[in-house]
Amino acid sequence: MDVGILGATSPDANISREEVVHAAAKELHELSSLRRDVAMKTMANGAANLARRLYGEQRFDGVIAVGGNQGTMIATEAMKALPIGVPKVMVSTVASGNVRPYVGHKDITMMFSVADILGGVNIVTKSILSNAAGAVMGMCEVGVKMPSTIAREVVGITSFGGTGGAVSKALQLLKGRGYETIVFHSSGAGGSAMEDLINQKVVSAVLDLTPHELLAEIFPEARDAYAPVTSGRLEAAGKMGIPQLVAPGGLDYFVYGPIDTVPLKYRERKIHYHNPNNVNVRASEDELRTVAIVMAQRLTRSKGPAAVIIPLRGWTEHSRQGGPLYDPDADAAFVQSLRQHAGSAIPIYELDCHMNDPQFAEKAVEILENLAKLKDTKESN
Repeated sequence: MDVGILGATSPDANISREEVVHAAAKELHELSSLRRDVAMKTMANGAANLARRLYGEQRFDGVIAVGGNQGTMIATEAMKALPIGVPKVMVSTVASGNVRPYVGHKDITMMFSVADILGGVNIVTKSILSNAAGAVMGMCEVGVKMPSTIAREVVGITSFGGTGGAVSKALQLLKGRGYETIVFHSSGAGGSAMEDLINQKVVSAVLDLTPHELLAEIFPEARDAYAPVTSGRLEAAGKMGIPQLVAPGGLDYFVYGPIDTVPLKYRERKIHYHNPNNVNVRASEDELRTVAIVMAQRLTRSKGPAAVIIPLRGWTEHSRQGGPLYDPDADAAFVQSLRQHAGSAIPIYELDCHMNDPQFAEKAVEILENLAKLKDTKESN
């Protein structure tokens, strides 16, 4: 697929740049009048539309691309249009840096090109390119494809280190009941990946114990050091009508890099020094009231059964009584705001325990199963 806009069209391309532009509802001659970034985005949109259509027609099994900064942007946009599980290899001059904007929450393999191919293939690039070709061929030949139909119920669970106790206990209980489980780390990409797989109909129920990314979405000025600002958390399950039980795990703090990355206005708050490269800053009462409003709005739009479960003795390991982020007043402000804005539309369960206490996970799994039964009853009627 030729996605260039300068120079001559490659005679070796199966899909010309004209076809790529047409897939974005534009003409090639129009690109010359556009600002460079807009022209590149047009090609990226066309490439993504074509990739999605051709894969749906079973025209290819995997995708590989080579590019610099611009080519990487266009190619990875096309890769991100494909389902998770499709082999994707990107050979790039920028693969040794911050690749989060290119990868997003998709399973894209980034390979650093080491040298530029501007001067043609040489002893270095020949080795790199052959390795990349071997990688994508190997993925297509031996990779396990995601099944088109799922044999049993799949529960998506969100996790943090601070909510690990609850997640581990819930996993034990769900697996014992015969469920397939997928754990997503709530670092920005994890939650988005879960939402994507919900839309792909891979995940059939959600135990959203750690919807932490909602904080970065609502307050981008205090966003996580490692998480991009994404949108749409807590929406996919509702749109797809699948059962979802939400807890406030990880909503109690922002995540930053080293302490010098924390804005000065936040340094007077309660801080947990997680490690030399990671500090957690306590969310305020006002911030949590706002988070509760957004959560209520999104959950009340759900087409399927939804509920919230709240541990009253702390939402993460760091916010236990005596912990560095302990703030029961801020937690209470969240609960009060959530009840006010959710009304009677969303059941809210309050438990007199900490999130990582065993009884919390036990109750959460019980409620989730009841939500699933409620969904089955509605569908049968």
